[in-house]
Amino acid sequence: MTMEFATRYRGASRIPADPSKPYVIEKGEGDRAHLFGDLVTVYAGGEQTDNTFNFFTVEGPKGDIIPAHVHADTHEVFYVTQGAVRLFAEDPEGEQLERLLTPGDFGFVPKNCAHAYRMERHHSQVVGVAAGPGGTFERFFESLGTPVDEMGLPAQPFVPAPHKFGTVPQEYDVRFLPDHQWRTS
Repeated sequence: MTMEFATRYRGASRIPADPSKPYVIEKGEGDRAHLFGDLVTVYAGGEQTDNTFNFFTVEGPKGDIIPAHVHADTHEVFYVTQGAVRLFAEDPEGEQLERLLTPGDFGFVPKNCAHAYRMERHHSQVVGVAAGPGGTFERFFESLGTPVDEMGLPAQPFVPAPHKFGTVPQEYDVRFLPDHQWRTS
């Protein structure tokens, strides 16, 4: 059984805020949010790691590319556990990379590199870890998306209102690049 704790972000969280205490969370029982067609589950974030890293999963159906974005102070890891995910990334000199990641494949995007991804198969899942001097950004998912208690994908994609995208860079290390073009497939 997973206990619930109140935090500054949620009335009920399955993640204890005290960074000095070990804890275990059962599969899928982290803090969940729907964003676009995906379910994001956070298992550890800034409160638990003194803002040094976060750990989350994103699972979703085959779908559209998520918007291109960049993190000025955060490195991000993509580790695929199910399905297939196409990772798009661009280094600061403009060289682009596109790779299809399947279970067991690992992708790393350093800070200041534009990136995006697309689920290529239904029931795909990515384990994400982000770390850097700017802190963590896991609460971005429920801020831009919508927090949920239930497990599973959204019945309908949750697309945030356009004005919400403008508020994200001030609170989280996520800057969207609406005009970014991928020169790859």
